[in-house]
Amino acid sequence: MKKLMKGNEAIAEAAIRGGCRAFFGYPITPQNEIPEYLSKRLPEVGGVFIQSESEVAAINMVYGAAGSGARAMTSSSSPGISLKQEGISYICGAELPCVIVNMVRGGPGLGGIQPAQSDYFQAVKGGGHGDYHMLVYGPGTVQEAVDLIYDAFDKADQYRMPVMILGDGMLGQIMEAVEIPEFKDPATFPKKEWATDGTGFGANRRIINSLYIEPDVLEEINHRLFARYAELAEKELKYEAYMCDDAEVVLVAYGTVARISKSAVHTLREMGIKAGLFRPVTLYPFPEKQIAALAAKESVKRFVTIELSMGQMIEDVRLAVNGAKPVSFFGRTGGNVMTPDDIVAVIKEGK
Repeated sequence: MKKLMKGNEAIAEAAIRGGCRAFFGYPITPQNEIPEYLSKRLPEVGGVFIQSESEVAAINMVYGAAGSGARAMTSSSSPGISLKQEGISYICGAELPCVIVNMVRGGPGLGGIQPAQSDYFQAVKGGGHGDYHMLVYGPGTVQEAVDLIYDAFDKADQYRMPVMILGDGMLGQIMEAVEIPEFKDPATFPKKEWATDGTGFGANRRIINSLYIEPDVLEEINHRLFARYAELAEKELKYEAYMCDDAEVVLVAYGTVARISKSAVHTLREMGIKAGLFRPVTLYPFPEKQIAALAAKESVKRFVTIELSMGQMIEDVRLAVNGAKPVSFFGRTGGNVMTPDDIVAVIKEGK
């Protein structure tokens, strides 16, 4: 049965049902309903909720809980995620699973509380120091966000890495009818032989660490991590190609902006302009081969990336297209959101 829920609250409930039993965070708009909701619900299911003294403290608490084998999570918005970057790099270096939600707000600096997509680089290019990546999803609807975070803890455990849900203020604040999944059985969760849960002694002592002084050792670990990222690209890609079979102009957008772009595609089609939409769902790994295949089609004349930023995902689109077709950009920023008519006007002008 479907239930009308605000995006942030639906994400929080789905996280619990997906196995989350430890949350550490600090308030910041527009994601505050996530910790607020979890502060009530987690104790009801035997979980732990801690409002930390800072974002830095929160991510290090996630490090500790994940290292002990718990399914741990944090959420924040743009500046708060920036404060967590050192800890995120440590978590990636220590090969620990966790889930991170970023409901992006406008920036730079403190910016504003309105929706934006200007944290794309931070999310998919590593963000913190060192060579690392996370599995990053950009859901377009509340239901998709629910489905993705429900399985995010499984993916984090499988690949021993953080999974990030990259949303925005619109996704967090809108209310939609969603199907909330059933509780997963913790007995079905894989046993974590590496976890520092007090069961490893002597020769089987377990250590969680990201400090490797020997260059050859650290290089080997980096190669191991990147082999895992290659496996993600092979097995975990998610995307939607909408009305792209005969498209002459392909809009590329993710998240809530893709919904706006889809409406623009319908209008453009009614006007006789063959438009399509390519929507990456996994932002890392990015579906570059699928975009390259579109660029190779004779029918496709150009690509236009649509973003709530000054242009970030466009770099990955250009790399995927590799000069085969023109790639242009249309965006709004500062918390402003384009309308379908804005996109239609840009396409009609040939920009």
